Amino acid sequence: MKLFHSPTSPYVRKVMVTAIEKGLDGQIEKMPTSASPIKREGALPTKNPLAKVPCLITDDGRALFDSPVICAYIDSLKSPPLIPADAKGRFDCMTLEALADGFLDAGILLRYEGALRPEDKRWQEWIDGQMGKIMAAIDALETTYAAQLTGPLTVGQIAVACALGWFDFRYGHVDWRKDHPKLAAFAKRMSERPSMQATVPVG
Repeated sequence: MKLFHSPTSPYVRKVMVTAIEKGLDGQIEKMPTSASPIKREGALPTKNPLAKVPCLITDDGRALFDSPVICAYIDSLKSPPLIPADAKGRFDCMTLEALADGFLDAGILLRYEGALRPEDKRWQEWIDGQMGKIMAAIDALETTYAAQLTGPLTVGQIAVACALGWFDFRYGHVDWRKDHPKLAAFAKRMSERPSMQATVPVG
């Protein structure tokens, strides 16, 4: 398998943590890729029309994207599962992953606004709106979804840990831990896993 890979992408990190936890990371060749929201360059757009990482090329040449699909595929290759087989557990896991990915979607848009948009065109209400989504997700993870952050490891938990790790990486000045002790404890536990330590974002 080959993976279009960026070391700072939290979505790529989610895929790699999943692969490590499944013992399949040694079967994935990383292809360094610089994905851009405004330029379509290199081989990535020929495999993923959206030109986004991650994109996995399977051994039989299929292109899978994006991270929820890739994680589900990797999970299907080897037991035990990280996505529960029972209907309730599966949909709870998928919803938790969607919450984490939405958290990241807002964070990426927030970063693009500050790093790529010309300063005179930046929109403070947009910035506040994206940060509001992030903080609402953090509040929900502390309360509504706290029970899903305990027990056997799931892809949903991996997604949350990667989202929080990316937020610390890019917005370390925001002290979300102070009012979210259960979520902070979860983040600490997850950060101690070898899979998370092997995929810490750099750059």
